[in-house]
Amino acid sequence: MTDSPVVRLEKDGDIGVIIVNYPPVNALGPGVADGIIECLNTAIADASIKAMVLMGDGRSFIAGADIRGFDANRKRLPIGERTYDVMDRSPKPVVAAIHGFALGGGLENAMGCHYRIAVPSAKVGLPEVLIGILPGGGGTQRLPRLAGVQTALEMIVSGRHVPAPEAKTLGILDEVLPEGADLRASAVAYARKIADARPLPRIRDRDCKADPSVFEAMRKSIARRARNQKAPYNCIAAVEAAATLPFDLGMQREQELFLELVNADEAKALRYAFFAEREAAKLPDMPATARARDLNNAAVVGAGTMGGGIAMSFADFGYDVKIMDATQEALDRGMARIKSNYETSVKRGSLKEDEMQRRFARIHPVAGYDDIKDCDVVIEAVFEEMDVKKPIFAKLDEVMKPGALMFSNTSALDIDQIANMTRRPQDIAGTHFFSPANVMKLFEVVRGSKSSPETLVTAMALGKRIGKISAMAGNTDGFVANRSRAPFNAEMVILLEEGCLPEQVDKAMVDFGYPMGPFAVGDLAGLDIGAAGRRRRAAQDPNYRKLPIADKLVELGRYGQKTGAGWYKYEKGDRTPYPDPEVAKIISDVAAELGVARKTFTDMEILRRLLFSSVNEACRILEEGKAYRASDIDVMWLHGFGFPRYRGGLMYWADGIGVRDVYNQIASWHQQYGSRWAPSRLLRELAESGTSFRDAKPAPFR
Repeated sequence: MTDSPVVRLEKDGDIGVIIVNYPPVNALGPGVADGIIECLNTAIADASIKAMVLMGDGRSFIAGADIRGFDANRKRLPIGERTYDVMDRSPKPVVAAIHGFALGGGLENAMGCHYRIAVPSAKVGLPEVLIGILPGGGGTQRLPRLAGVQTALEMIVSGRHVPAPEAKTLGILDEVLPEGADLRASAVAYARKIADARPLPRIRDRDCKADPSVFEAMRKSIARRARNQKAPYNCIAAVEAAATLPFDLGMQREQELFLELVNADEAKALRYAFFAEREAAKLPDMPATARARDLNNAAVVGAGTMGGGIAMSFADFGYDVKIMDATQEALDRGMARIKSNYETSVKRGSLKEDEMQRRFARIHPVAGYDDIKDCDVVIEAVFEEMDVKKPIFAKLDEVMKPGALMFSNTSALDIDQIANMTRRPQDIAGTHFFSPANVMKLFEVVRGSKSSPETLVTAMALGKRIGKISAMAGNTDGFVANRSRAPFNAEMVILLEEGCLPEQVDKAMVDFGYPMGPFAVGDLAGLDIGAAGRRRRAAQDPNYRKLPIADKLVELGRYGQKTGAGWYKYEKGDRTPYPDPEVAKIISDVAAELGVARKTFTDMEILRRLLFSSVNEACRILEEGKAYRASDIDVMWLHGFGFPRYRGGLMYWADGIGVRDVYNQIASWHQQYGSRWAPSRLLRELAESGTSFRDAKPAPFR
C-alpha cells in the first residue's frame, strides 16, 4: 500500500468519480468503506456535481471483503450508516461502473447504487457461502428484489460468478458496454444522461414476493451436497426474509443469520482452506530469478482415460492441445471417449452444444512424435508402469526441441528414474492429475532431484492456467497425496477383515461429508490399478502388509464399474453401487482363513481408523521434507480426494481433535496392531511440545 488514499473523488465536469484504490483487487479492506462514504458525502454536498460514478482502479471494481482477520468481533458499521445506506439516501444518482469482479461486498455496493453498467468481461456474484457465511451487506435482500427470488437463491446458495452479459439478462446490470469501450468515459456519459432522472430507482423500494414452496424446493435440492453445513440453509432463510419481511426487518434478519455463521467452526475451516490454497502456490526455496516459461502449445502422449481427461483440461480453458497414442485404433478410441464425455455434459445441461464443439475442436489427434516435436510442453499419460514410461521419455528426449518441458502424469513412480532416460533431466518433472483429470482440481507437481527451478515454477503455473490447484511434492513413493492416502486405503480393507462391510465404511465416510465412500470410489477408478501398486510394493518390501480381500476380488475379475462388479455390483447402464452378498461371503471366508476375530465398529471408530492412519503418514512426509507445509497436504486432500471442504482438510481436522489425543490413540493402536501404527517421530514431538499440526516445522524440502 502507498500513502495515497484508498478511495478518492475526482471531478469530470459535473460528474463526481469515486475511485477505489486498494490493490491488488480492491477488496473492502480497512478504510475503504469509510472512504466511499466520505467521498459520497463530499459529492452530495458539492452543488456543481449532478451525479456520481463509483468504480475501481487497477484490476477490478471491488472483489469482495478482505477476509484476513475476518471474524465476528471486527469493526462493522451498523445498519443505517453503511455505504449502501448513504447511497439510498443520496439525492443524486450513483452509477456503478464495473470491470473485473464485483463479488460479495463489491456487488452489494453496486446494488446500493442506482444504476449499474459493466464491461463485457466483468463478473458479478455473492460467493460468501464458499467461506461459510452469507452476504452480510444487504445482498440477500437486494438481489431478490433486483433479479427475482429464484435467481437470487441460485446465485447465493451456489456462490457462482455470473458473466456480465448474463447478469444483464437477469436484470442485475442496466447496461453492458460494447467490447473495447472506455469504462470511465462511458460511465461518466451514462451518469450525465441520467443525472436529472427522478425518482431515483432504489432497489430497496422494489417488491419481492415468492411462493413459499420455492424455498422448500431449494432446501431439498441442496440436501445432499450441503450435508452437515449451515451456511447454505442460512442463505435460503435470509432470502426468504426478503420475500416475507419489510426491507429494514429483512436487513436485521440477514444480520442475525450472518452473525450465527461468521465465527462458527464451518466458516473458520473454509477460511483456512481459502488461504491454504494460496499458500500452496508459494515455493519458499525457489530462487527469485526463477520465472515461468511461456507455453504456447502442448501435447499429451497417451489417449486413454487419463490422457483424454488431461487434453480436455487444456481445451476447457481455451488452449489447443495435440494428443497421440501408439496406434491409430487407440487414438480413435480415445477421441471417441472424449467426445462421449462432452456429450454427456451437454445432456446433463452443464455444457452448451456450441461450447462443446469449440472445446472438442481444440483437441488435435496426431499420428506420432514428429507431429509434437515443436511443442513447448508434453505430458506423458500412459499406463502406470515404469517399463512403459521409460522408453517414451527416451523417445521424447530424441525428438523434442531444445528447451521443451517433459512432464510425467505418474501417480507414484520415481520421477528421477524417468528423468534419467533423457539427457536433460532438468526439464523433467511430475505432473500428477487426479481422476477424472478434467474434473478433479488437484495438480501435484513432483520435484525430481535434477528438476530446475524454472521447470518447477513453470509446472506450477501450468496447473493454474488450466484451472487446477497446484501443489508441490517431493519424489517419494506415492509422492505426497497418494503416499499420505495409502494407509487409509489399506486400513479400510483391513476393517473388512475385522468385521465391517464396504457399505458400512462408505456410509460412515459419506456421513462425515465425503461425496462418495472410498469403496465406491475404488470401483469407479478400477480395482486393478490399486492391485498393480500393491504388487509393486510387495516386490520391494518383504514386510509389506498384503490385502487378501482386495486381491481376491481382482483375481475374480471384479475390477469395479468397468466390469460390472467390484466391491459392489452394478446393473447395466446404472452406476449405482448395490451391496453384493458375494462380496460379503468373500470377506467372511478370507477372514476365517486369516483367523481374524470379527467384531462391530461404530462410525467414529471407522472414521478415526482411516484418517488417523493418514495423519501419521502425513507427519512422516513432513519430517522427511517431502512437503513444504501441513496445509499443502490439506489442499491435496480437499482437491484430490474429496475431503469435505467445510472441515478444512485432513490436518486441520486433526488439529480440532488435538495432537495429544491423536498421538495417544495411535500409540494405543501401535500396541494393539503392531508396526503399521508406529507413531511417527514428528507426531510424537508435536504431542510432547503441544504444537499443532498446522504449526509443525517440516524438514527442509528435498
